[in-house]
Amino acid sequence: MIYETHSPEETYELGKRFGQAAKPGDVFALDGDLGAGKTVWSKGFAAGLDITEPVTSPTFTIVQTYETGRLPLNHLDVYRLADPYELDEIGFEDMIGGQEITLVEWASLFPEIMPEETTYIDIQRVSGHEADTRRITVTGKDILA
Repeated sequence: MIYETHSPEETYELGKRFGQAAKPGDVFALDGDLGAGKTVWSKGFAAGLDITEPVTSPTFTIVQTYETGRLPLNHLDVYRLADPYELDEIGFEDMIGGQEITLVEWASLFPEIMPEETTYIDIQRVSGHEADTRRITVTGKDILA
């Protein structure tokens, strides 16, 4: 499925719809260039889970866990990891398949770690359109379909 948004607000709202539809154990792989809108989408996703804490990309902390919403959210950013084995050190396998939701930014760096039932979300700027236009491609398990 391909979605197109024309503003950060629309990208946020699409993320929110995914958060509202998310179920325990869902895993989301989020990719896109720097500045493509991953954090905006993630903030909307967290809002859809009724998370009230401020949401930021966990670039330097690698993982941020939010527990204030209707389901816990593990938000990972694996951009700075050199190898997938580093995920063992932070307990990635324990984060998936339980009652929480897991969102992994830059998941394409380590595709071998992603479970089979992952929802893949790729956010890209659309050239030739207004600056805020994004094409958001969802593959795997599309929970909005």
